[in-house]
Amino acid sequence: MSKLLHLDRLHEGRVLLAFSGGVDSTALFHLLLEHNITFDIAHVNYHTRNSSDAEEKSAEVLAQTHSLQCYAHSCRLGGVNFEHRAREERYRFFGYLMKKHGYRYLLTAHQLNDRLEWLMMQICRGSGLPEMLGIRSHDSREGIEILRPLLEWDRDSIEGYLREHKIPHHIDESNSDERYTRNFFRHRYSAPMMRDYQDAIRRSFRYLEEDNESLIETMEFVYADEFAYAQNPSNIRSLLYGVDRFFKSQGVLLSQHDKVALKRGGEHIIGRRFIVSIESEYTFIAPFENNVVMDKGFREECRRLKIGTKLRGYLYGSPEAMKIMRQLKGVPTPLRSE
Repeated sequence: MSKLLHLDRLHEGRVLLAFSGGVDSTALFHLLLEHNITFDIAHVNYHTRNSSDAEEKSAEVLAQTHSLQCYAHSCRLGGVNFEHRAREERYRFFGYLMKKHGYRYLLTAHQLNDRLEWLMMQICRGSGLPEMLGIRSHDSREGIEILRPLLEWDRDSIEGYLREHKIPHHIDESNSDERYTRNFFRHRYSAPMMRDYQDAIRRSFRYLEEDNESLIETMEFVYADEFAYAQNPSNIRSLLYGVDRFFKSQGVLLSQHDKVALKRGGEHIIGRRFIVSIESEYTFIAPFENNVVMDKGFREECRRLKIGTKLRGYLYGSPEAMKIMRQLKGVPTPLRSE
């Protein structure tokens, strides 16, 4: 393999590479240089290994050698569910850099083995097609566009590229620890399958991504402080996927019970913190405000506009959100008197 995906997009402007210094991101770093892509790198140091500080220093030296900018972020994450919290932390960092410095795309070095491992894990969790394809070649997260140029490269090809060009890189010793779910699937299932069926697996993912794009409509949420709304897609599967992605961007994972309940439409409280109100044309999401005393006029207006009862508490305390709601419901804005 030698072709990067989305080469045309990679030449559209400056891009930011999420760089760990491991096998995959190191290979992508040098492939971007070969293709004359304008890029800088971002590195997150979690301080989880003895080599963490050395890896951060290596990233800085590598960037300096090639006259690139290296942004480094240091954090220590204790407690449970490290993988999820680490992912949220690094994407917050990447998002900050993207917006501050105007990068066109964020690049991650996910590759074909990663994709197969993810699909296997999602099958075992009872997920649908969009969740199985959670690692896509072109994606977005909280308004940031993400490209994964290595997604058709398998791990053996990437390691062969590094050997051929004698490129040094770091090895993450935690990759052999099967206490991590992904590593368990990697060693027991995906690695043997990839060795025997990599070409067929690559083709299947191409077809699956094309099928997913034709089946799942994008749901674009508009934000006004803590209030968010989106026009409903034409099918419930797209709606559920859109709501699920919204909550994941907020660090909230919907339970299977939540997903089943949302299929019915109407109002639902998520995690005792959020209210989701699914109407015929729009879906609204806001913090759940309970036991709010509202005046009679406001209650009557909500009744006329057919606003869900659980959503009213937040709207009562947010004039801006209520103004948006009136506009979406087709209530004309009063003329200002001169």
